[in-house]
Amino acid sequence: MWKDKVKEYEDLIVDDLKGLLSIESVREDNKATAEYPVGPGPRKALDYMYKIAERDGFGTHDVDHIAGRIEAGAGEDVFGILCHVDVVPAGEGWDSDPFDPVVTDDRIIARGTLDDKGPTIAAYYAVKILNDMNVNWKKRIHIIIGTDEESDWQCTERYFETEEMPALGFAPDAEFPAIHGEKGITTFDVIQNEKAEDQDEPEYELISFNSGQRYNMVPDEAVANVSVKENMTDVIQNFEQFVQENNIEGESIVDSGVLVLKVQGKAVHGMDPSIGVNAGLYLLNFLSSLDLDKTAANFVGFSEKYLFNSHFGEKMGMKFHTDVMGDLTTNIGVMSYDNVKGGTFGVNLRYPQGFEFEEAMTRFKSEVQSLGFSIELGKNQTPHYVEKDDPFVQTLVQAYRNQTGDETEPYTIGGGTYARNLDKGVAFGAMFNDSEDLMHQKNEYISKKQLFDATSIYLESLYTLCVEE
Repeated sequence: MWKDKVKEYEDLIVDDLKGLLSIESVREDNKATAEYPVGPGPRKALDYMYKIAERDGFGTHDVDHIAGRIEAGAGEDVFGILCHVDVVPAGEGWDSDPFDPVVTDDRIIARGTLDDKGPTIAAYYAVKILNDMNVNWKKRIHIIIGTDEESDWQCTERYFETEEMPALGFAPDAEFPAIHGEKGITTFDVIQNEKAEDQDEPEYELISFNSGQRYNMVPDEAVANVSVKENMTDVIQNFEQFVQENNIEGESIVDSGVLVLKVQGKAVHGMDPSIGVNAGLYLLNFLSSLDLDKTAANFVGFSEKYLFNSHFGEKMGMKFHTDVMGDLTTNIGVMSYDNVKGGTFGVNLRYPQGFEFEEAMTRFKSEVQSLGFSIELGKNQTPHYVEKDDPFVQTLVQAYRNQTGDETEPYTIGGGTYARNLDKGVAFGAMFNDSEDLMHQKNEYISKKQLFDATSIYLESLYTLCVEE
């Protein structure tokens, strides 16, 4: 029944999704104002959602242009659907323009199709279809839309300062059948404090090094500028050999006597850095073979000692695992160095319930201090957990099973979704077992089957939770 209903709306769903995908809703701090709190793109995407809601007869409520909601339904209790319309930067190497959606027979290709614009439109249409059916709502529905999920969550922080907290809700921003737990997430910067004095003129001086744009993405590009006194050819040959041995891509260019080294890696979502290739850490690994100036050698040495080839916090002394939530992970998402200011590593740490976070950070801070580094801790989001057997979780899972016939059990993830804003919130789709996960990667796409199946699952679950008595 629900799939047949969705069929009537397929063209509209694709059209509305294309409009949303064509907005480059990447956070731009250099363009932030009161009108555009995280830049013009995310605000434009938020306004787009208001526009389609108003077209379809729904009420909207804006909160300082950084978040807002679409209102439907009726009743005392509020059911929340927590979505986001900001996206990570597109990155390089796409086969098409990432913000000019390509629609083929079976898929839609653009940045944000999976994370989180496709699922947002699917959930929106589930509400719209029920409303068009003139159902007898028993709950109010708030489709809450944020614009800073990929960075600092300023949007939901601001929203929940003044707005009503839903009693129940889901975030369509992960996988089916349901995610009932999420790891704790924090970011921190490791900052080099001391410039070392060289006794002699070093053979190689690291002038600058840069890699990565976001804490929650594995960097796919790294660039180093090295001043070489002599033996330039040897360094280039060694670099070519290093690239070959490690099965990565790289190139070297000599520009006005400066050696420019570049490495290409593989960008993936920072929640599982082990499946990506961190271009920055590989390039630092190569630089560690050179007799660098002391400040640079200390920076590169830090990476070797604590970060390179250590996706699970082993080298930091933070390895931790639980059967329910899996492994602690560390992604080194942003790295920079220059010969005047020194260097910084930006770390995204995700940890299971039971990990002694404060204790581990205190120990690590004091350890790195003795090496001339300090730690600046960002926001720490503690782990989120709802019992798997909770009736709410089971209702969602049953809707999934009815629509797919798949009996997979709900599970926990290393990603962080807006579900953790709610006491009883879970992440619910829109990825299926057979979906290709290209979140935060080039050529991101959602299949039409995935988009429409997710809509029918959301339809059934909302009907059961918010309409049926």
